[in-house]
Amino acid sequence: MADDVTPSGGGASSSGPPVSGGAPGGASPGEGPITGAPTSGAMDRMWAGWRSSYVAAAGNGALVGEGSVFRRILDSGLPDDETHVVWRGEHTFAILNAFPYTSGHLLVMPYREVGELEDLTADEATELWAAVRDAVVAVKAAYTPQGVNVGFNLGEAAGAGVPSHVHAHVLPRWNADSNFMTAVAEARVLPESLGDSWAKLRRAWPPAGA
Repeated sequence: MADDVTPSGGGASSSGPPVSGGAPGGASPGEGPITGAPTSGAMDRMWAGWRSSYVAAAGNGALVGEGSVFRRILDSGLPDDETHVVWRGEHTFAILNAFPYTSGHLLVMPYREVGELEDLTADEATELWAAVRDAVVAVKAAYTPQGVNVGFNLGEAAGAGVPSHVHAHVLPRWNADSNFMTAVAEARVLPESLGDSWAKLRRAWPPAGA
């Protein structure tokens, strides 16, 4: 699958409306352009009314500007509970994927827009890996999954929806996390809103130095 990072009031997406990214491993779960709909062939996500705020933000100019969808989200001035930024560090931050493969799908990345891992500064790289570790801790505490996917899609050929802004995917997985809807309609039913996922992961994020 490709990255999905789209601005919808909150959350990031690599191929749809504002901020979010895809899943790791060549084809990433739920990654598409951050400023548009999921990429062609990607599974549909069944959302309800809470997505309207995201769509409104994308259409009213709140997320316009230069740079990646992630940079536009950061520069929007919107509060974290609207953009679904779960954690902020000195050099990096974590945000919910606007088009998640599963509930709790996090994207971890540097504030600076850079497309290649090797172009990260030493400080960015050190904090990024620590943040990925903390994201795994938060996902496990919040969702008690049976497994966790962690990975990067580097470049369009690898499935990156926002190739100019490197980001790691961290998402909970279960042995039976496919369902009837996925099998017959190429759709995935997500059991909670982005706002609920944001609150749950914010509470579960480990304190600094833990």
